Amino acid sequence: MPAYINHIGTALPPNLTDQNQIADFMVSHLRLDEKEEKKLRVLYRASGIKQRYSVLRDFSENLNGQSFFKEDVAFPSAKPRMLIYQHHAINLAKEACQQAMSASSIKSEEISHLIAVSCTGMYAPGLDIELVDKLGLKTSTQRTSINFMGCYAAFNAMKVSQNIIEANSNAKVLIVCVELCSIHLQEKKDDENLLANAIFGDGAAAMIVSSQPSERSLEMQNFYSDLALDARDEMGWYIGDHGFEMHLSSKVPDVIKEGIGELTNSLLEKIQLKISDIEFFAIHPGGKRILDVIEEKLQITKDQNSNAREILRTHGNMSSPTVLFVIKSILDGLTSADDQKHLLSFAFGPGLTLESAVLKTHVHA
Repeated sequence: MPAYINHIGTALPPNLTDQNQIADFMVSHLRLDEKEEKKLRVLYRASGIKQRYSVLRDFSENLNGQSFFKEDVAFPSAKPRMLIYQHHAINLAKEACQQAMSASSIKSEEISHLIAVSCTGMYAPGLDIELVDKLGLKTSTQRTSINFMGCYAAFNAMKVSQNIIEANSNAKVLIVCVELCSIHLQEKKDDENLLANAIFGDGAAAMIVSSQPSERSLEMQNFYSDLALDARDEMGWYIGDHGFEMHLSSKVPDVIKEGIGELTNSLLEKIQLKISDIEFFAIHPGGKRILDVIEEKLQITKDQNSNAREILRTHGNMSSPTVLFVIKSILDGLTSADDQKHLLSFAFGPGLTLESAVLKTHVHA
């Protein structure tokens, strides 16, 4: 029984800040010296990012007295960060879910399964139970939480939803990914932390998965996942005393470049496709260099990968929802001429994990 992604909803916090303005904040708040400031500004200019969203006002010039990273507690402990997460994550998740449900004309009582995805905050009762209440879902809705898997977690949610649909063709699955990356700023000036601070933002994305295609939908055809275990220490996400701590090595793009060819071949061979059969690309924009090396290795053009580059430019890397923003931008632009085409998608994360998927377009007048 095929599983179809029918509608994707997205939500963003209200605080939109220019990348240069964020750089100004970082220089001041991290108390960078002249050499460190120069390095940071070069990094921000080369990021491929114009702007990012945050639930916090701190990165804006116009704070009006509202600031989380205050002078007296410049880098709060984990608890106040989690309180910020509890307050804001549910609102973004709810907005994205409502948008997806409204677009699909699915009533709350029709949702049979809920999959909540996040790696930037944890509490219990958590997002899944709060969403049952705030969205008016049945209390018997079957719930699954996917936590702490990072940027590739949406793929795991999709695979879980596919298994649900295969077991029950009447199921209607609501998936939501929400991340508040910006609340985890750390008091560290090393290259890895400067890089993390340069690319991550906040956002949420939700989608409806069912056994019936809508006017524009994507059929989940196949998934393939692999691990570059020799590079497991190049990317990590750890819980520290002062929030969650990112370890992000500059070697990550090289690891992805080395593994992306074999990953792609293993995926496409399963459904007897070649890279030349792929019409659309939805690559998780983990960073500009990641997009560069994938394009080089798979010999695809920047135009073919323009959706990912535009999401990176306008949103940065929001972790798990980001690839869904890219997929949505493709899904929303499909026309009748795009029926029965193939979409290739990738995402990456700690492990070092490489995830891939082929989705097939269905467009009906």
